[in-house]
Amino acid sequence: MPATSAERTLPLAVTMGDPAGIGPEIVLKAYARRADRGLAPFAVYGCPRTLAERARLLGLETTISEIAGPSDASARFATELPVVPITVARDVKPGTPLPENAMGTISAIEQAVRAVVAGEASAVVTAPIAKAVLYAAGFVHPGHTEFLAALAGSLVPGKRHHPVMMLASDLLRVVPVTIHVPLSDVPRSLSKRLLYETINITWRSLKSDFGIDEPRVAVAGLNPHAGEGGTIGREDIDLIAPAIEELRREGLSVTGPHSADTLFHAAARKTYDAAVCMYHDQALIPIKTLSFDTGVNVTLGLPFVRTSPDHGTAFDIAAKGIASPESMICAIRMAAELADRRRARASAA
Repeated sequence: MPATSAERTLPLAVTMGDPAGIGPEIVLKAYARRADRGLAPFAVYGCPRTLAERARLLGLETTISEIAGPSDASARFATELPVVPITVARDVKPGTPLPENAMGTISAIEQAVRAVVAGEASAVVTAPIAKAVLYAAGFVHPGHTEFLAALAGSLVPGKRHHPVMMLASDLLRVVPVTIHVPLSDVPRSLSKRLLYETINITWRSLKSDFGIDEPRVAVAGLNPHAGEGGTIGREDIDLIAPAIEELRREGLSVTGPHSADTLFHAAARKTYDAAVCMYHDQALIPIKTLSFDTGVNVTLGLPFVRTSPDHGTAFDIAAKGIASPESMICAIRMAAELADRRRARASAA
């Protein structure tokens, strides 16, 4: 059973995200609801001045407390928002992202991950970033997930880390095999090995991190009607089905390939614990339709727990007071639960 917040010894490491987006706002709103939502203590990696100014604009009476590291967070969390200061190069104007501030956003992620790997924090929770802004500053990774995998490789060497992006809510868990690639590149990006690894990591994470004793994974087909016996494309027969069969021979409960258009209605969702999909929108459209405000992005396959809200920076509504913190709250709660399970499993080993 997950530990209560009082039993935890390590805080979470929460990044502020792009300072011009809604990241600061949803972090502040989550903190404001810490007591009634039972949130575990967390340290924010971000700009104290930006957070204080955003709190002022939103009319939130939040005391910002600068700290040297996560170890100082828990003692202050009840009355002050603990912040590990990250410098931004230029003044922040809500809704106007600046490539000059991208290095601060990147540094916050790096420092939060380092704290977790060093055993100073229990998990990473990342607020939204804008990839185009980071690219303009020389960022070379396709997205958050790939950057976290690179950090894992440098900080926890000696093992190959295969990151898998899961979007999770109370109604649905989905995993896209391919993520930030053009739709036209999806078929050539798929391979039996990639499918095998993604499904395998998903199944094992459901068991270890989510506490499901006998996980069930459903796999969507790539083509309409899962290829209709090869008449609408061969990928379902030549790539997806063989990967599923190999996993089934190893004793994993995996079914498919299923026609994606019948995989997400209420009755179908009762037959599996997670659905593995072939591309980004095939996975994200159903969960954002069902759980737009409560979905959580979870990165599987890494040596540390990472979650994030299932939405973007929303520059158009930054500092207007209308951004919902619900997905961030859910991400904080889920990060704490997953970290508790990992810690319990390590203690029992």
